[in-house]
Amino acid sequence: MEHIYLDNSATTRLDDEVLKEMKPYLTEEYGNASSIYKLGRNTRNAVETAREKVAKAINAEPEEIYFTSGGTESDNTAIRGIAYNNKKKGNHIITSKIEHPAVLETCKQLEKEGFKVSYIDVDENGIIDLTQLKNSIQDTTILISIMFANNEIGTIQPIKEIGTIARENNIYFHTDSVQAVGSIKIDVKEMNIDSLSMSAHKFYGPKGVGALYIKKGIAFQKFMNGGHQERNKRAGTENVPAIVGMGKAIEIAYSDLEKHTKQIKDLRDYYINQVKDKIPYIKINGDMEKRLPGNSNISFRFIEGEGLLLNLDLKGICASSGSACTSGSLDPSHVLLAIGLPHEIAHGSLRISIGKYNTKEEIDYVVESLVEIVGRLREMSPLYEKFIEEENK
Repeated sequence: MEHIYLDNSATTRLDDEVLKEMKPYLTEEYGNASSIYKLGRNTRNAVETAREKVAKAINAEPEEIYFTSGGTESDNTAIRGIAYNNKKKGNHIITSKIEHPAVLETCKQLEKEGFKVSYIDVDENGIIDLTQLKNSIQDTTILISIMFANNEIGTIQPIKEIGTIARENNIYFHTDSVQAVGSIKIDVKEMNIDSLSMSAHKFYGPKGVGALYIKKGIAFQKFMNGGHQERNKRAGTENVPAIVGMGKAIEIAYSDLEKHTKQIKDLRDYYINQVKDKIPYIKINGDMEKRLPGNSNISFRFIEGEGLLLNLDLKGICASSGSACTSGSLDPSHVLLAIGLPHEIAHGSLRISIGKYNTKEEIDYVVESLVEIVGRLREMSPLYEKFIEEENK
């Protein structure tokens, strides 16, 4: 086999049906969706159909969906837009210590502009402390931004409870749902969500397109100036083929969600159990019940994650040590440190994220490869040698 792809949290393969849906808008249906002639009207209709599909998937209204370039832009637009528009009411924002950099870096920038941000803790499984969340609320709190599911350890947060707390205190609630959309049933009305970010390439759609849900009636400032696209909130010619692809991808994802997620979860659990049985001195990171179906994050003691990834790559296995957005950093994951892992264990983590195209045969090969690689790397580790000597005393 050429390669085994197990980094679906970073990106997913484009679904063949999605590509088929996109093709006409890359060739014969190439009109600008803002043009009034027939070719333009055709693409406008395609954009609005996709908007309806995205809205339906999360139980929103089509006019509450704004297309963006992806999760990062959606997070930036929601957090900055709501913060700037409500600055007269207050300047305090609450988020968590394990958010994606698209949220954390945006909050840090807002701090430089005079906003105050509280970064709340999580427990050893990555679940936020609801008591601390309640206690962090101030008279000046205008926004709570907590991710739906973590991109590294897969932990799913108590979103409905957070939404209720926000609603009871008249605070806007935004959730980065980039990892959750397409894997979890989401109802923005039932869960009291005011704003939600998503990205198509996480659920077998194209890269470079995402969407932002903002509840009707919530005003927010745009930060992309130019034309009047997306109801005057996101300037720039619409990426029609990508938007059409996103609509098809989310439609497929939610067409039989339970069946798809069970298949992926069963394969994930099989992988974890195989690793637990065959490799000692490991730690599974994240909550095993409140977890994304395809996510596995395991720390292998006495080895470096980078060496593990390089050796897996030599065997044709694509995996990750954490977020793809921080892969250039040599620092241990801020998520793993936040759940209490010491640096030396956090450095040896491996994220395997299983998708709908993976098979049991692939998992067997990966486990077999891990047994060999981890054993070999540990034999080269002075820390492991010292540990074994002490164990044998």
